[in-house]
Amino acid sequence: MDSDEFRKQGHALVDWIAEYWRDLETRPVTPTVRPGDIAGALPSAPPRLGEPFEHIMEDFERIIMPGMSHWNHPGWLGYFPSSSSAPAVLGDMLTTSLAAVCMSWNTSPAATELEQVVVRWMRDLLGLPTDFTGVIQDTASSSTLVAFLTARNRAGSRQADRLTAYWSEEAHASVGKAARLAGFADHRCRVIPTDDNYAMDPELLAAVVEADREQDLVPGIIVGTMGTTASTACDPLRAVGEVARKFGAWYHVDAAYGGMLAMLPEIRPLLDGVELADSMVTNPHKLLLTANNCSIYFVRDVDALTRTFSTSPDYLRAAHDGEAVNFRDWGIPLGRRFNALRLWVVLRSNGVEQLREMLRAHLKLAQELVGWVKAVPGWELMAPVPMGLVCLRHVPPELAGDEVALARHNAAILERVNATGKVFLSHAMLGERYVIRVAIGSMRTERAHVDLAWRLLSERRVNPR
Repeated sequence: MDSDEFRKQGHALVDWIAEYWRDLETRPVTPTVRPGDIAGALPSAPPRLGEPFEHIMEDFERIIMPGMSHWNHPGWLGYFPSSSSAPAVLGDMLTTSLAAVCMSWNTSPAATELEQVVVRWMRDLLGLPTDFTGVIQDTASSSTLVAFLTARNRAGSRQADRLTAYWSEEAHASVGKAARLAGFADHRCRVIPTDDNYAMDPELLAAVVEADREQDLVPGIIVGTMGTTASTACDPLRAVGEVARKFGAWYHVDAAYGGMLAMLPEIRPLLDGVELADSMVTNPHKLLLTANNCSIYFVRDVDALTRTFSTSPDYLRAAHDGEAVNFRDWGIPLGRRFNALRLWVVLRSNGVEQLREMLRAHLKLAQELVGWVKAVPGWELMAPVPMGLVCLRHVPPELAGDEVALARHNAAILERVNATGKVFLSHAMLGERYVIRVAIGSMRTERAHVDLAWRLLSERRVNPR
């Protein structure tokens, strides 16, 4: 494809994207395909000769699009949001066009230094301690793994067999996965029960750590969460951090979802105690219109991080290594994409106050939904709502107390609502209770879409039995 053809197809593609966003609400939020449908419609081998881009777009529309879930849809209220805004797409185009591999200062000085500035902007916007230094990872799962590996390396090989790890029963599944990948033995991992609000019990945590110390075990890492996946519960970060400090454990805070909301002064108290942490992760790609993958990992002890991940083969050494940052030493991959550029474009295009206004609007919609749920007999709120997620369920009188039947009943409601294609909701288990999750935060979601979701939920078309 020469430059003239690229210009022609690029203009056509931007038109397609603009029309896709314009008409997004007319599409079903999630597809109705079955496993294998998409693969079965594709050739078994690549073409021998190149094809016109128009033909590729025809197949994209005919085969790929029918199998896509539309995370940008205003009715996307499932899981957590991942909105891609126009500035993010334009920033991504610039990133891809440059094709920079941003592993070292030497390989792209501007990429390294822009990332340093942008993560410092985010640190200050979130009110984090000034001795936190940030680096962009791809996802929170990777960031958490980085924390576990750093904690293990800091403890040293002589203590590896005695290292213990601690997190709450409501922590994200990636925490347990990180423990396994980092070599923490299953029988050395402690899952701490939560209180009635699904937050970690710090007194019980302290007792478990103390018992392990009496068995000559070494507390390696404690993970606290600000905004759990199932309900956005917030662990008491200060109390958990004090336990970590007392016993010398690495303290990692998972704020993948909730952290971005700390841009709002009224939400920042939920991060109280983060100054005791050794590391923290938060994802601009969830709430800040940046699109996957853009996760920021903040760390206090940069030396501990780089001792864990540093690599310096001769072919990568450069004259400025002693005075410049090489982000290849700050995480798992050697090659790194220029993701800071996309975040920079988003921040500059929107401005801080516009982003805060959007976040506040979504939190307000969540509280409005809370009011609707409370006003209708038979519907229950299943967890506190400190952020933009509302957990609820329907409890017919004849099913009260029967958790198995209630799970079936609410799963049927969820299936009916999602089958409309107008909205998409998800579910979770809180203890033994099945709940329906309404996650408000997609860029295009407005009051009408939350109202529609509530009306669909409220329709009595499901036989409780």
